[in-house]
Amino acid sequence: MAGIKALVLLSFTGVIGLTFLMLGCALERYGVYWPLFVLIFYFISPIPHFIAKRVSDDTDAASSGCIELAYFFTTGIVVSAFGFPIILARVELIKWGACALVLAGNAVIFLTVLGFFVLFGRGDDFTWEQW
Repeated sequence: MAGIKALVLLSFTGVIGLTFLMLGCALERYGVYWPLFVLIFYFISPIPHFIAKRVSDDTDAASSGCIELAYFFTTGIVVSAFGFPIILARVELIKWGACALVLAGNAVIFLTVLGFFVLFGRGDDFTWEQW
């Protein structure tokens, strides 16, 4: 299990590097710093999930209201992360090419975060037969 966690951590850092590369290309090519504010959304997106996991009672098999509220807030953060560069492009603070690079980076990072939580959110009952 430790080897799998190390492999996932390595791939996660690779994805973060790829995302920073896309944001850096948007910064270098178009010369604006506004798309870098999307990094705030990357850091705050898992916070509601962590809080809900800490607060909720895992003995109940049904879905709890706390976890549903965390999903709601996380969805709002992710939608805001995709909407922010579009709004910046519409008011012409950034160009549409920079917007496309930021949206591609958003897709990569949020799909990776989702995969991480799906893979490791089940607990310690991980086996190779689940694949």
